[in-house]
Amino acid sequence: MQEGNNRNFIIAIVLSLAVLIGWQYFVAQPQIDRAREEAAQLEAQQTPAIPGVPGAGVPGAGVPGAGPPVVAPAPVPAGPTVAATRAEALGVSARVPIDTPAVTGSINLTGARIDDLHLMDYRETVDPESDTVTLLSPANGPGGYYAEFGWVGAAGGPAVPGADTVWSTAGDVTLTPSTPVVLTWDNGAGLLFTRTIAVDAQYMFTVSDSVTNSGAAAVSLAPYARVERIGEPPTQGFFILHEGFIGVFGEDGLNETAYKTPREDGTVTLDPTNSGWLGITDKYWATALIPAEGETFTGQFAYRNVVGAPAYQANFLANAVTIAPGTSGETMTRLFAGAKQVAIVDGYDNTLGIDRLELLIDWGWFYFITKPMFYALDFFNRVLGNFGLAILAVTVLVKLVFFPLANRSYASMSSMRKLQPQMMALRERYKDDRVKQQQALMELYKKEKINPIAGCWPVLLQIPVFFALYKVLFVTIEMRHAPFFGWIQDLSARDPTSIFNLFGLIPWAPPEFLHIGIWPIIMGVTMWVQMRLNPVQADPTQRLIFNWMPVLFTFMLAAFPAGLVIYWAWNNLLSLTQQWVIMKRQGVEVDLFGNIMNSFRRKGADKPDPAKTS
Repeated sequence: MQEGNNRNFIIAIVLSLAVLIGWQYFVAQPQIDRAREEAAQLEAQQTPAIPGVPGAGVPGAGVPGAGPPVVAPAPVPAGPTVAATRAEALGVSARVPIDTPAVTGSINLTGARIDDLHLMDYRETVDPESDTVTLLSPANGPGGYYAEFGWVGAAGGPAVPGADTVWSTAGDVTLTPSTPVVLTWDNGAGLLFTRTIAVDAQYMFTVSDSVTNSGAAAVSLAPYARVERIGEPPTQGFFILHEGFIGVFGEDGLNETAYKTPREDGTVTLDPTNSGWLGITDKYWATALIPAEGETFTGQFAYRNVVGAPAYQANFLANAVTIAPGTSGETMTRLFAGAKQVAIVDGYDNTLGIDRLELLIDWGWFYFITKPMFYALDFFNRVLGNFGLAILAVTVLVKLVFFPLANRSYASMSSMRKLQPQMMALRERYKDDRVKQQQALMELYKKEKINPIAGCWPVLLQIPVFFALYKVLFVTIEMRHAPFFGWIQDLSARDPTSIFNLFGLIPWAPPEFLHIGIWPIIMGVTMWVQMRLNPVQADPTQRLIFNWMPVLFTFMLAAFPAGLVIYWAWNNLLSLTQQWVIMKRQGVEVDLFGNIMNSFRRKGADKPDPAKTS
């Protein structure tokens, strides 16, 4: 019965892996490739128009602060508004340059939008000569993505600056960490709008808006801000990674909303709160709006159609500010626009008191394992100067932490091996009575103080560590383009080699499911050798499964990040060494070479010795 249960359990695992591999290669990967192609076509063909009237497309309907914000569709101005290239779109209007160590770009004086931003520390590919990553782009060009700030007034009230408002500056200025930029606009009816934009040396913009009322009547204006993305955003399509709308809303905590939710179900309006932030996140980059601490705001995740192109918007509307004659009203909003680097994001969380900004990085449900795993890797990387070596060092550290439990587990397995003759005798004695057979086996385990499932612990312990490392390698930008040695120049990407084109010697690109690199093969070999510590299985089905399981894992892990495959191979080697030493110390005969040779014998040519069969 025990052998039958083991066989069924192993078959279930193999079938599950087969389903997983089949789904990955025949369903998930084609969907991801198709989505990327469609996104690229959309980006090349989309014809978005610039909202051309003040307040159009921004939250606010009726009296500001009198209810939840409403996203109004932007009217389409007459005439051509779309530039064929990003460079042409940038040249349409006057701009204020942005120049910091981390970002460069410009502010559009039409609308005072931040819509041109390059991340200077990051390249599109591992080639150091490739283009820097572009985060924000003008709305009237391909891939529009921008941040906008402003005021919403009551219907029929005084004019407020909008998307087509041209702001003024005092001469030629450049936004740097030491020189903020001051923009002004006079509505000609007694209201002077002043916007001061500052930026630090990293990715945080501070936008301070003030309104001076020189008229005869009080006015009520509500501050708003939005980030909008025009076109269908490309996503990785992996279930362990959220890409789309994101925010933290006071006591309601983290909210992660997919792009398709507002597109299919309508605008998502969050409950008013006075603490939090909201924005749009990619795998490595993000934009996040942070209202002033203590200021009550209502957030939204919205979708609209801009001349045939989808537009996704995260926005908030704060409570109205009443500005009496002869006085001024002020508001302040921060904008994070950059790379989700752990040290930087955590730094803003701590120094600026931004509520749980650290959740901008998708640490997942196992946050308590994933983030410490990152800190361990980051520490060893700083010590060793290589994230690949850091992975090897962390693997050794984990082995040391769990050594006592693993030692007991392997010792229990060794004791089970020594009891094989007695176990085989009991099975033979009670071969016609399964109940008595199991009772006799349990009595033997109890007498020898052996836990038959203790050997599962080393494998079970790997699962949370494996998942945490997978998550860290997949979501943290620190792993992006991090090299190891030789052909591994990006630990966050799969091994680029393939055995089916002789690792690049044959000029042929194999299909995805045949892309089996050197490190996945090393991992599969170490896994197969580790299994050979035990003699050949007596049951033909089990023997077949144990022979082919490393092959299945090789194909499955071939698509995983190279850093994860390196971890698995190194862990297999350490486990093999540890298990061999413990078995020898327990007095168990370990004929590794003989077991390996027996694995290649013809079926039926070898009759495993019952005394050595596990």
